[in-house]
Amino acid sequence: MTIRVLLADDQALLRGAFRVLIDAEEDMEVVGEAADGREAVELARATRPDIVLMDIRMPGGDGLGATAAICGDEDLSGTRVLILTTFEIDEYVAQALRAGAGGFLGKGADPKELLAAVRTVAAGDALLSPAATRAVIDQLLAQPDPGTGGPTRERLAVLTAREREVMSMAATGLTNEEIAERMVVSPFTVRTHVHRAMSKLDARDRAQLVAIAYQSGLVPPGRPS
Repeated sequence: MTIRVLLADDQALLRGAFRVLIDAEEDMEVVGEAADGREAVELARATRPDIVLMDIRMPGGDGLGATAAICGDEDLSGTRVLILTTFEIDEYVAQALRAGAGGFLGKGADPKELLAAVRTVAAGDALLSPAATRAVIDQLLAQPDPGTGGPTRERLAVLTAREREVMSMAATGLTNEEIAERMVVSPFTVRTHVHRAMSKLDARDRAQLVAIAYQSGLVPPGRPS
């Protein structure tokens, strides 16, 4: 199965480098390039990619607004956004995740990390980021969106105790395999719990599930993994 990728970055040279890297993979192909946020939304609707590699800061419509537009479009429910950012600790990253982005990656990542990120987010199985993931989540997702109050602890009442446990561990940055090892169950069982929690909480993907875990207070800021 080929992962169809849309590139959104205002730097043509960088887009070209990403295209060469991605098109060289047997299971990936670039289906379009956008130089700003507005064009990214238009091309996403025209090409229906699996993944949009989205730069946050672009002229003529930034990546944050484009992410919200893409993730909020029911016709693009199969499209996930992977944010690319110059600064791993960036206030816009939290907003992008709340808008529905499937994850984020620093532009300093090496090619293998980028390709792994695309595959991970395309699968919808994990919130991918560099080694600073836990610190970023603690700092940026611990507080609810201004003026909304965020999801409450009562919202989690629809989950089973096991689903809350898995959700809590996922929020610390653990993979399904790591959670399975701690719980002494199979990765498939963990995946099932994660997807059931996502369904019950109307979370688009694992990234939003992690945000809900922090915003609801299920996982307090600074909790060690």
